[in-house]
Amino acid sequence: MSLRPWLAGLALLLLLGCSPDKPIRIGLLTGLSDRVSDTGEAGRNGTILAVEQRNQAGGIHGRNIEIVVQDDGQDPAKAVVAVQALVDARVDAVIGPFTSAMAEVTVPVANQARLLMISPTVTSRDFFGLDDYFIRINRTTSENAREYAQRLYQRGQRRVAVAYDTRNSNFTLSWLKEFKAAYAALGGQLGVAVPFASQAEIGLGDVVRKMLAAQPDGLLLIASAIDAARLAQQAEKLAPQLPKTAAEWAASETLLELGGQGVEGLLIAQAYDRDDRSERFRQFVDAYVARFAREPGFASVLAYDATTVLLQALERQQRGESAKDAVLKYGPFEGLQQSIQFDRNGDTLHKVYFTEVRGGRFVLVK
Repeated sequence: MSLRPWLAGLALLLLLGCSPDKPIRIGLLTGLSDRVSDTGEAGRNGTILAVEQRNQAGGIHGRNIEIVVQDDGQDPAKAVVAVQALVDARVDAVIGPFTSAMAEVTVPVANQARLLMISPTVTSRDFFGLDDYFIRINRTTSENAREYAQRLYQRGQRRVAVAYDTRNSNFTLSWLKEFKAAYAALGGQLGVAVPFASQAEIGLGDVVRKMLAAQPDGLLLIASAIDAARLAQQAEKLAPQLPKTAAEWAASETLLELGGQGVEGLLIAQAYDRDDRSERFRQFVDAYVARFAREPGFASVLAYDATTVLLQALERQQRGESAKDAVLKYGPFEGLQQSIQFDRNGDTLHKVYFTEVRGGRFVLVK
């Protein structure tokens, strides 16, 4: 009897026994093919950088991390298919989605599958206080809108006209509702709220004209960076004397690139301090620019933090412990600029920084 087949089998078993552990797989659910893909791409880059840095440092207990990317296209039907693909791929957890509209349709799928989703940017209050599989790095629209109301009232704006995008209505309507209540409590008045559906072919001049018909002393834009830039340009043509403000959704470099002179003086909140000179943050910025040849945006920073939270939790995860339990149990986590601590429902506090556009830059204001 020949020993060769037996020896060959033994060699194969030894090779399998010595093979490296399977990689940890995390999903990334974001919009990469839609009109607001600037946020999705920035978020993707933040996640990629966090994973690459962890892999360069040895991964998690010697296991590399792989990213499984799904594009939700900012389309509800496509988003459901995308998140189901991540469920079927048996990823350990998901970073995303990045808008409230996509969270509205994907969270039920993730809950059914008991798949943890960590959103870097979703703020709608509809997801607050729920014991489910959806965790957020960002704070809620209630907190943001309240601070906006205080800022505008302090600046002497007593009657504001609003434009809001109905294609992300879970966010925009939540934001508008919270702003209106906080603004009215201070004595401010909402002159008009003009809805529009974000599409490349629509003209926004009529939207601005409807806003101006209410005779406001300020304009407020609840829209993506692309649409906020277009609205601001129309407002600059029709009423250059009126102050302009945009909700935090628009706080990306795209606003500056597309808005030009139209966004000069615009007030907008940032999810991070762009002027932070700490060594840790500067190292992040330098690494990001070296990797992607552009400055990071708010989605980049928040996605980097969300991914870091997940990787730190998975590193400490015990046998039999879910990813969700690990994230809720092992905080606080150190983000780039803030400590991140979740309550039992996966909600957290987050500081924002108000800026004005000056000379084509976001400049911090007190």
